[in-house]
Amino acid sequence: MRYDATTRWLAKQRQLLLPVPYFHVVLTLPSEMRRLVRSNQKVLLPVLFRAAFDSLGKLCTDPHFLGAKVGALAVLHTWTRTLEWHPHVHLLVPGGGLAADRRTWKAVPQRKQAFIVPVRALAKLFRGRFLHLARRALPNVKFPDIPWSKRWVAFAKPVVQGPEQVLEYLGRYVHRTALSGSAIVANDEHGVTFRYRDSQTHQRKAMTLPANEFLRRFLQHVPPKGFHRVRSFGLLHPEHRQTLRRLQLLLTPPKATEAASAPANSQQTKAALTCPHCRKPALFLVRRLSVAECIARDNAVHSAPPTLARAPPVEPDTAATAGPS
Repeated sequence: MRYDATTRWLAKQRQLLLPVPYFHVVLTLPSEMRRLVRSNQKVLLPVLFRAAFDSLGKLCTDPHFLGAKVGALAVLHTWTRTLEWHPHVHLLVPGGGLAADRRTWKAVPQRKQAFIVPVRALAKLFRGRFLHLARRALPNVKFPDIPWSKRWVAFAKPVVQGPEQVLEYLGRYVHRTALSGSAIVANDEHGVTFRYRDSQTHQRKAMTLPANEFLRRFLQHVPPKGFHRVRSFGLLHPEHRQTLRRLQLLLTPPKATEAASAPANSQQTKAALTCPHCRKPALFLVRRLSVAECIARDNAVHSAPPTLARAPPVEPDTAATAGPS
């Protein structure tokens, strides 16, 4: 069941990918803030999402960096491999955005291909934005003191292996719990023993916890009721879906578009020219429209005033008009 849900989610997200380089950005809360966030998950986890993208989006709109509006697919993780509470947000970000005129695509400059924005500036902006939104959401709560010299962790790097690989990684955490049943190797009077992979040495290890401590660590990662661990921002938000489809058309190389649209053999040609409703070969290829013509036609269709449906013509009543026999 979980596998099917993850497969459907991955298929849907692949349809929304742009044919551009991607970046993987991770923003993490410091240890001083984790207890407060765990006690106020329903309020502060959405703040974590918003602060992460607001910080990234503000830097990307700065003309010194990209000067364009970007989008991001964000996924929340709250656990470490030993089930500790460690909230952080993963962002899958296209390497470009729309300029202020809403018509020009601005790609990440070649000299900045190693990162989409400076991570130090991103970490400082993320800190300020999160604390501002969190204090406004919880005005009567005392926040922990965090030294200004402590740097909040921000990570960004280009996705060399392709965005599909990052989607596969993120998809493993979308429809799963903090620990799979296969990782538990023992459950006896000594406690619960489970396997995990050490993040430093990448070696397989085992950990035994008392039953109460194991349940505490496991259940703290159950999200609040109705909470969504996956969210889309900016150009990837559902309200910009039409803009995203146009960008997919405009940014796809012409040769790739022609190769994808050209049938491989005569049987595929016949199938492509078959009416999808009556299944009869009643379609004729006149010519192929360019991307610009497709967009112009789409605009004309959406801007045209709605037409009223007309009833079919009424045939004369032959029985009433016929003479006596």
